[in-house]
Amino acid sequence: MKKHLAILFLAAGMLLGGAQQGQAVDFKAKGVWINMLEYGGGGNFVKNDRNGHNVTGWGRWGEDEFEAKTRVRLQLEAIASESLSGTVYFEIGAATWGSASKGGALGADKNIVKIKHSYLDWNLPGTGIKARMGLQRIFLPDFVTDASQVFDADVAGISVAAPLTEHLSLTAFWARAFNDNWAAPDGGQSGWLDNADFFGLLLPVTSEDIRLTPWALLGTIGKNAFRHGNGRFYSRNSEGSYGIGLSPSAYRFDGRESSLAQATAFWAGLTGEITAARPLRLAWSAAWGSVATGDAALDRHGWYASALAEYALDWGTPGIYGWYGSGDDSNPRNGSERMPTVSANGNNDFSNFAFNGNPYIARECVLGSTMVGTWGIGARLKDVSFLEDLKHTLRVNFMGGTNAPKMAKYVRENDFYTKRGVEYGYGVGGDAFDPIYLTTEDYALEVGLTNTYKMYDNFTIMLDAAYIAMWLDDSRNTWGKNAMSGFAGKDGGTYDAWNVNLSFVYSF
Repeated sequence: MKKHLAILFLAAGMLLGGAQQGQAVDFKAKGVWINMLEYGGGGNFVKNDRNGHNVTGWGRWGEDEFEAKTRVRLQLEAIASESLSGTVYFEIGAATWGSASKGGALGADKNIVKIKHSYLDWNLPGTGIKARMGLQRIFLPDFVTDASQVFDADVAGISVAAPLTEHLSLTAFWARAFNDNWAAPDGGQSGWLDNADFFGLLLPVTSEDIRLTPWALLGTIGKNAFRHGNGRFYSRNSEGSYGIGLSPSAYRFDGRESSLAQATAFWAGLTGEITAARPLRLAWSAAWGSVATGDAALDRHGWYASALAEYALDWGTPGIYGWYGSGDDSNPRNGSERMPTVSANGNNDFSNFAFNGNPYIARECVLGSTMVGTWGIGARLKDVSFLEDLKHTLRVNFMGGTNAPKMAKYVRENDFYTKRGVEYGYGVGGDAFDPIYLTTEDYALEVGLTNTYKMYDNFTIMLDAAYIAMWLDDSRNTWGKNAMSGFAGKDGGTYDAWNVNLSFVYSF
């Protein structure tokens, strides 16, 4: 860790030294240091890991109930003018304290420096057109959750924004998610038809009292884009989800050529907010998506909608909200009826624990990285403050699934953790690490409290606590007490999940 930090600051020093000599380019540094301690229980809704061993501790991989981690992010900007700049964004960690593979063991020697972003910003002379090229965050808007359920990721690509009128603008992007990652075992046709490209178009409309953004996203997916050398699909981690066309039947065909079909994907959505009746804010978001492969059993299509009403008061902002995502029907041969997703890495404002929502380093995504295939209602008190620099946010969410109970059978057969051991079958639909596939007979209740104390202008302490109670149907018609669903507890019930996170954050 010390070596990596020394290298980064040496590079920064060289850049700053060059700036002093030439006086033509300004260099700015931004960054964040995070140290966190957390303790939790449950979360391991699986009985066995990938090797069939019993899972202990917290989470799917048997993480210790108590963990400590460190992460550093450092952003350097080389600014020639308002019209031209370059940015590189380094990330070190997260390093789990004591873990050699994570760079936190004695000696702290591990190659864990990553390039998170590296892009060039430039403006077209004489116009308001702005372009960004390189590794960057590209995302679709959502004024309700602040986190797109379709696309929000660090990815290589080009994004262009152009003003059309005072209240209307246009944003377009091309993102190259995958290319040249497949190598055939025999060396033939390596890199052939293995690209996945996404093209987005947004039309933001803004005024004093309303914001509207219709958007559309087109994806072209090569038949080998997610293929491994043995013909199967790439595995994924908890940082994102590639549920773009894998139906409940896809894993039954694992290794067969038909499960590696060329695909065309399309999404369209509308999100907006109204603030005319301030301090009341109303927001909504709706999206529909489809992935077509030419094989109905492998296709996927569905929709998602959410709404929020909140009222800003002097002491805080109370709000109520809800969401609904279409779910799989009882026929596995006609594909999936859940909305496809590309990657959803944004911080979901509805939940810090059940979904992808924690702003720092913390356990999250207990129910899934996205909200597709679920419904829910919730209430929150946001940014409640009775003392200076101390804020609290309380959330209560009740949610369930929209998938047919009959589909539990196919999840049991094809899930990553079953004794069949389909290596790349992360649940129905291909969403990465969706540990809980909720049917219409399954429910969950989440209670979360987030406390933030701004000790200094650049230093924040966050204490976040959350609990999720699970009620999964253990009847023979759904999961079954002894079924290899991965969801049953030792007593035939289910594991509730809880976690307490204490984070120390220095940002500049």
